[in-house]
Amino acid sequence: MLTVKAIDHIVFNVRDVETSALWYERVLGMKRTDATSEKGEQRTSMIFGHHKINLRPIDAVQESWFTGKAPSVGSQDLCFLTDALPDAVAAHFRRCKVNVELGPVQKSGARGRIRSVYVRDPDGNLIEVSSYE
Repeated sequence: MLTVKAIDHIVFNVRDVETSALWYERVLGMKRTDATSEKGEQRTSMIFGHHKINLRPIDAVQESWFTGKAPSVGSQDLCFLTDALPDAVAAHFRRCKVNVELGPVQKSGARGRIRSVYVRDPDGNLIEVSSYE
């Protein structure tokens, strides 16, 4: 039987790669990497920990980016973990001029109770930043 053990990367469909890359660098402290695909196309990824988010332009053709059947912008809902306290996370977002939509609030994570702060990225994706209690 097959059992998966981790997530390696995810793909976000974005309106503007530059806008999204700058936001993830500035607001969440991710590192940007750019590479050229085997077809000679520019690809931008955001690296954090042992993971990455590939930023796929929504207008990219299906043949260039092998992706889901109905790519759309703003449909992601993702939770990132941090060691920072929730009040510090909310204060950081306010300093970055990012609207806190909810939080800090208590939620249930994969390993137990977490405290979460919710914001939206430039494409409207719901971004939850949480820490375990």
